[in-house]
Amino acid sequence: MNPFTYIARPARVLFGAGTLQQLPAEVDRLGARKAIVLSTPEQRASAQQVADLLGTRAAGIFDRAVMHVPIETAREARAFAASHGADCAVAIGGGSTVGLGKAIALESALPVIAIPTTYAGSEMTTIYGITEGGMKKTGRADQVLPRTVLYDPELSAGLPVGLSITSGINAIAHAAEGLYSVTTNPIIEIMAQQGMEALGRALPRIKANARDMEARSDALYGAWLCGTVLASVDMALHHKLCHTLGGSFNLPHAETHTIVLPHALAYNAAAAPEAMRKIAQALQGSSAAQAVYDLAHDNGAPVALKDIGMRETDLDQACDIALSNQYPNPRPLERAAIRQLLQDAWEGRRPG
Repeated sequence: MNPFTYIARPARVLFGAGTLQQLPAEVDRLGARKAIVLSTPEQRASAQQVADLLGTRAAGIFDRAVMHVPIETAREARAFAASHGADCAVAIGGGSTVGLGKAIALESALPVIAIPTTYAGSEMTTIYGITEGGMKKTGRADQVLPRTVLYDPELSAGLPVGLSITSGINAIAHAAEGLYSVTTNPIIEIMAQQGMEALGRALPRIKANARDMEARSDALYGAWLCGTVLASVDMALHHKLCHTLGGSFNLPHAETHTIVLPHALAYNAAAAPEAMRKIAQALQGSSAAQAVYDLAHDNGAPVALKDIGMRETDLDQACDIALSNQYPNPRPLERAAIRQLLQDAWEGRRPG
């Protein structure tokens, strides 16, 4: 066995149907008195449900979370929290809302309670991302890690099937890259495989019946494990490409991950055969890249960048940005091959 470093970060997780009802006690447990509630505009009703549950503990609702956390929105939210005397933030929703909570915590050290309603997994990480001047910058900071995460599958029952599939494949991407990360370790490999297995069996069942609570529970469990993988190891080419496409071209986060992942896996396949074997096994396929592509395609998710707003004329610029900083990846970064990867993803080709 190769030498490795494993870091277990503090995480308090409450998992199960009806867990949302424990939120007021969790706010009290942090010693907080006033919690700002964060959401996207589309999830204002969920934010109101949380505020009503908190009662006098609710300091107000900030419902302007958006993709990729623009620096302007982060500053506005920080000012809102300060002006309302908040000493805690409750983020209900997906990666955009959790990301906004992290942006607040980065500057103010306000503790965050996360209530995920998608399968992004970012609630388990110390990773934050803020977009400024058309560039998405990411980093790690311990203070942005949510203090408590409430996983309540009942809250994800209303997540549209299409977003459920793309959100779940976004989570699978964390686990897949975790298997061939330069900083992986045996503990993370176990989490990665179990996370992908849980999502691989859950997503087709959600497509068949969006109210299948067992499938929703499996998906949240998988997202938890995949998010823990993302928190614990360094990511590679896939995540770099997705940050580039999302931050610089404003493509939707989960859909971008869904489309790019099969092609990033195909790019790295020959350089990481054992990781590819484990990915294919977890998703019950013969090829890692094809198994991910088929999971998306067969369940109605987009498989082409051209279908989510990417212009073919921008592919050269995307390639240049992705190559602007060197980072560890199983296969060396080769401009011509990465440019072809982007072309294949734009066209939506099934990896060969």
